[in-house]
Amino acid sequence: MPLRVRLRGKNEHIRASSILILLPPSEGKAPGGNDNQSWDPTTGTFSETLQDKCLTVVKALKKVRGGDAALLGVKGEHLERARRVNTSLIGSPSLPAWQRYTGVVWDHLDLESLSAAERKRAVSSIAIVSALTGLVMASDPLPDYRLKMGARLDSIGSLATWWRPEVTSALLQVSRRRTIIDLLPQEHRGAVEWEKLDGAIRLELIAKSGGKVGGHNAKAAKGLLARYLLSAMSGGATVAKAAGSFKNAEYSVRVVAL
Repeated sequence: MPLRVRLRGKNEHIRASSILILLPPSEGKAPGGNDNQSWDPTTGTFSETLQDKCLTVVKALKKVRGGDAALLGVKGEHLERARRVNTSLIGSPSLPAWQRYTGVVWDHLDLESLSAAERKRAVSSIAIVSALTGLVMASDPLPDYRLKMGARLDSIGSLATWWRPEVTSALLQVSRRRTIIDLLPQEHRGAVEWEKLDGAIRLELIAKSGGKVGGHNAKAAKGLLARYLLSAMSGGATVAKAAGSFKNAEYSVRVVAL
């Protein structure tokens, strides 16, 4: 059975139009993009708050020639591609974040298969905590890049720690009118000061086997859970009811009011 806590007050009757689901980015990314919509740090919903630090990350990556195998976690052709895109970020072709990310979570969220109206609602309800931009809406433009939130840049240090004040500030602005739903892995949770976000909700996968949660299947379940939340809540379900009725062979969902 799913493990749940009862949400009270403003959280008890949350609807789809008033949530913002936080998802991680993916290491896998679609190449290329729209040449007519080039990227720079001033683009995006949260750029007013985050653009200065984003530009600092861009400059730091250029200083280290896009990064080495230790920083980027890849070798060979993948490293060459990563270094190439990391040194030419500003002015590069962009894609909406939901199209740029191609990892397991995003493959199973599968926004492409939604109707245009459903997809429009979905991308307005999803934000991604990113090592490059700090925070980005699923509809915002993104370049091709490679950088993990758990990485350390010599001139910056831990990216999660460095981004924390500004990402929290951006989320505080959102949380005044929307409830934040955390579906982030621990690495990306470290970029947020959760104690400052009143009313945020964390959804945790619990392995029915009693084992650890991780790997491909857990990422797939997280993508499916995000998709189910958007669908169920659009149909009138509250977040607690939607999370509690999520069906998966390996995982149930625990709801934690932060």
